[in-house]
Amino acid sequence: MKIDAYNHILPAKYKAACLKAAPPELNLKAFFENVPTLWDLDKRFKVMDMFEEYVQVLALANPPLEVLGGPENSAELARLANDEMAELVAKHPTRFLGAVAALPMNDVDAALKETERAVNELGLKGVQIFTPLGGGRALDAPEFLPLFEKMANLDLPVLIHPARNVNFTDYPAEEESRYQMYRILGWPYDTAVAMTRLVCTGVFDEYPSLKILTHHLGGIVPYLEKRIREGFDKLEKKPGGKALFQRLKKHPHDYLPMFYADTVTTGSMPALECGLAFFGEDRVLFATDMPFDTVGGSQYVANTIEAITAMRASQGAKEKIYHENARRFFKL
Repeated sequence: MKIDAYNHILPAKYKAACLKAAPPELNLKAFFENVPTLWDLDKRFKVMDMFEEYVQVLALANPPLEVLGGPENSAELARLANDEMAELVAKHPTRFLGAVAALPMNDVDAALKETERAVNELGLKGVQIFTPLGGGRALDAPEFLPLFEKMANLDLPVLIHPARNVNFTDYPAEEESRYQMYRILGWPYDTAVAMTRLVCTGVFDEYPSLKILTHHLGGIVPYLEKRIREGFDKLEKKPGGKALFQRLKKHPHDYLPMFYADTVTTGSMPALECGLAFFGEDRVLFATDMPFDTVGGSQYVANTIEAITAMRASQGAKEKIYHENARRFFKL
């Protein structure tokens, strides 16, 4: 079996509410209509049927709830989305083994309450949050740390999805990012920054059992791991540097392999091998980012399977990646 641990969907009622709430400049209608596999279950199932024993754990599609309106609006959107996600899992248990909850991260109290409801009442298997959060806020800000505490106590995962947009310019003198650099290069960077900043707060010392799944195989962390270690070594030698890390029990770099990572590399086998070497075979989960390729989902799934097949990893390691790790991670 192949359990797709990170893919995206747009349930029908939530889609309608999302389009109603979204600011016009987001142009969501055109975006959603160009990807019918997001919301048309018949089209989605046809893609899924192209691959033997292929099933999914669902996550909501972009945009983050907090960019669609104020706290009251986003909390209601979260409830609607999570109710529908739970319904999809209940109606199609052979297609969808589970789903993760959407949270209104512009209201932390509401996010914590919705987490409790989504897990304990709806049976959802984790939560998805974005980086940066609305308004450019960092995940390691003190007000968000109670969510990580809650997820550690629930023994369920946090899925982190990058979310910078075109307004994150490539250079200060420009008004917007060009050539989609914000997404192509910015998203892996944002994932790596969020990981490293969370490490520096001591989150894994405080909650060693915390499970965080990073999209796109940990962004740029595996490739730059030696640079990250050396960079912190240099920082410690600067005036006041040691004080920055006094609360940590070990070198900041050494916490990074405690994250989990998915196989979303757009089918790059060398990238998969690099990430597997860094995170280890117990912390890499099969995922495809379906359906955001140019043909509605099948290309991402096919390319990921092809890349895993080409990897030099053992068959046992591939079984872990395809389904064993996801069963344990999501408590399926």
